[in-house]
Amino acid sequence: METEKEGNVLLQKYEVGRLLGKGTFAKVYYARNIRTSQSVAVKVIDKEKVLKVGLIDQIKREISVTRLVRHPNIVELYEVMATRSKIYFVLEYVKGGELFNKVAKGRLKEDVARKYFQQLINAVDFCHSRGVYHRDLKPENLLLDDNGNLKISDFGLSALAECKRQDGLLHTTCGTPAYVAPEVLSRKGYDGAKADIWSCGVILFVLMAGYLPFHDPNLIEMYRKIGKAEFRCPNWFPMDVRKLLSRILDPNPTSRISIAKIMGNPWFRKGLDGGLIRNGKGTQEIDQSGTNEDISSPDTNVSEEGREMGKLANLNAFDIISLSAGFNLSGLFEETDHKREARFISCQPASTIISKLENVAKFLKLKVKKKDHGVLKMEGTTQGRKGVLAIDAEIFEVTPSFHMVEINKTNGDTLEYQKMWKQDIRPALKDIVWAWQGEQKQS
Repeated sequence: METEKEGNVLLQKYEVGRLLGKGTFAKVYYARNIRTSQSVAVKVIDKEKVLKVGLIDQIKREISVTRLVRHPNIVELYEVMATRSKIYFVLEYVKGGELFNKVAKGRLKEDVARKYFQQLINAVDFCHSRGVYHRDLKPENLLLDDNGNLKISDFGLSALAECKRQDGLLHTTCGTPAYVAPEVLSRKGYDGAKADIWSCGVILFVLMAGYLPFHDPNLIEMYRKIGKAEFRCPNWFPMDVRKLLSRILDPNPTSRISIAKIMGNPWFRKGLDGGLIRNGKGTQEIDQSGTNEDISSPDTNVSEEGREMGKLANLNAFDIISLSAGFNLSGLFEETDHKREARFISCQPASTIISKLENVAKFLKLKVKKKDHGVLKMEGTTQGRKGVLAIDAEIFEVTPSFHMVEINKTNGDTLEYQKMWKQDIRPALKDIVWAWQGEQKQS
């Protein structure tokens, strides 16, 4: 009997309850943490089926992406476990159901639709800041919690920034036809951020109208309507919503409105300016630029150095276990490619780590860009065999005086990077490295 069936205990940790839903390769169950009594959702993936149809990378990507995007309006991944035949995603249990079920009963009031749209844009903006594009945004993938707050789920089709080709575009056609941007359907390559913005526009229309903007029983005719952005707003749509939708559902991705401009739109900002919104994990204030600053925990111990690049990402136990050599989840599928990334632990303050990385970049004639969430981007100034070399260094705060640094090649030629890594980068970092991943601590 399979361990995940109702009434059984999964890996001596979770008591499995009713089936919540199922797909081709996975089933989702309600479960309860035996020790804490916390309700969770367990997504059970059949490893054999996944391997057979070649969806290895998709599962690995879902693990990577869900680790990257921790946000109040995104379903949280607590841990990943595996047996010989199954992979288990232990997820936040969101018991309010799909937003789709709410819309199926009829259109929503303007204020309610706006609240969900604000939370959706806020979460999508955060994903994009982490280099993640969802690519399958639709009401069925938007869940509601106890407090009626929106939670984005299902990152199975999402793409990371490093999935882009040399032209800087994504090329995989995916998503649900009615919500997909015209440039995705054209198969000529597309900007993941612009494509997600289009899908958000379709969702806003559906929330306020109760039906799709582009609908036709003939799929080819529906594609034609999407390609020309041929839709009509119902008469109950306010003029400012019509104007905003015309900017979002622009068939030309180049002139399509950006998320920053959506967040600055007067209709979007209504109810946010000078006020607070509840997000299910404390209270957050939305400032004029649309960024979030957590004010629920004034006594949180964040080191001064960490504030230089915005609040550093914190690692929980799952992160540390999944990143350690013995528990690296990618080993479930295939050998890890150590040529692209490396990790080390440092006892130095964040400011020292940042300073060291900047000095290395200067020596190697790399341009440095500082970003929030502890990410330092470094780019070459000349074209290599496979474009400009780009390297990301991300600093995670384990404790205020204990940091993990992950260094990733995000663009350019692997051989060029390997040579630079071996001869210059790694030797230059020895002063701040306490231990490299998979190696013994330096004496």
